[in-house]
Amino acid sequence: MIRDRTALEERIASLLEAPAQAENPLYEPLSQLWEAHHDMMRRIDRISRISDAYQSIAKQREMSLAERLEKQLRQLEKVARISDRYQQMMHDLNKALRQASTHDALTGIANRRLLGERLKEEADRNKRYGRSFSIAMLDVDLFKRINDQHGHDVGDRMLVELASVLETEVREQDLCGRWGGEEFLILLPETDLDAAQQVIERVRERVRELTVRVDTELLMVTVSAGIAQQIPGESYSRTISRADLALLQAKRLGRDRCELASETAV
Repeated sequence: MIRDRTALEERIASLLEAPAQAENPLYEPLSQLWEAHHDMMRRIDRISRISDAYQSIAKQREMSLAERLEKQLRQLEKVARISDRYQQMMHDLNKALRQASTHDALTGIANRRLLGERLKEEADRNKRYGRSFSIAMLDVDLFKRINDQHGHDVGDRMLVELASVLETEVREQDLCGRWGGEEFLILLPETDLDAAQQVIERVRERVRELTVRVDTELLMVTVSAGIAQQIPGESYSRTISRADLALLQAKRLGRDRCELASETAV
């Protein structure tokens, strides 16, 4: 079709250029028509170039927009990853802070704060359901002698090893913590005096087997213990006081022993 059109255009151009055709009455209108045709072709060609240029610009803009969107998506993904890492870091930090606030820095077992929280929970449970619990207070016998003779570093090692033994020997539901200095508290939920005494006696036996080497010397320790069972209506602080009095009694009676608290002790 293009070949036919080209041939026709060449024929018309040839006819218009022939001198003999100048006298032909169709020459003038055909010449004008031919000029109009060329003008229209030039316009079409110009429009076509403008259209191509516009499409090229539009395509470039579209690609540019896609690139910008891709870049923004990459930035958002980066921000999301940073946010995830930040949230994980905050989670780990909160966990570490919680650990630091509820566990003893030296031994790693529960500290007085966590013991207080659990004691309150057990007291509330006892109030609602009538489930009694027992508290054991333990103190390392003659611990000052270890610090005086071997130094506080050795004393700290002994406390760390002792805490490990206590945590290993208590039951899964029990909570063992450092109450202060060389004194430890063991919370025994839903446990009466007899059952609590069995647990504490096993703990004391394991403590007797504990040794800490200092140069060529093996250091050994014993603990004294006092146990009190929570009485209905009694605050846990009073239960602790009765267990502490039982511990003092064990000390007075020669140490390395366990005494049970009297319900009437103040």
